[in-house]
Amino acid sequence: MQISHVLVLCAMAAVCVAETQRPQVSDTALEDALNDKRFIQRQLKCALGEAPCDPIGKRLKTLAPLVLRGACPQCTPQETKQIQRTLSYVQRNFPQQWAKIVRQYSG
Repeated sequence: MQISHVLVLCAMAAVCVAETQRPQVSDTALEDALNDKRFIQRQLKCALGEAPCDPIGKRLKTLAPLVLRGACPQCTPQETKQIQRTLSYVQRNFPQQWAKIVRQYSG
């Protein structure tokens, strides 16, 4: 699988949590998160170690290495689809941060 599966950004950080029971993230909630550029930038800075992390950011940093390797064993098919959508969004709209994240978490 390609490195394009780098991180579960924004609202998606909560999607692949390690707990067995977790709330589903609706497609509408995901869309709202992706449309909040300040929120996205805050999560990117957290993931890169450039700013403090909120609980979503902390999950993001935990899950990023797993997702980068193309695996999220706790994720459902719907969550995987949402993660792929999120990653595509980040690649298109934040290419410089994406490149940094790939370098940081792929090792």
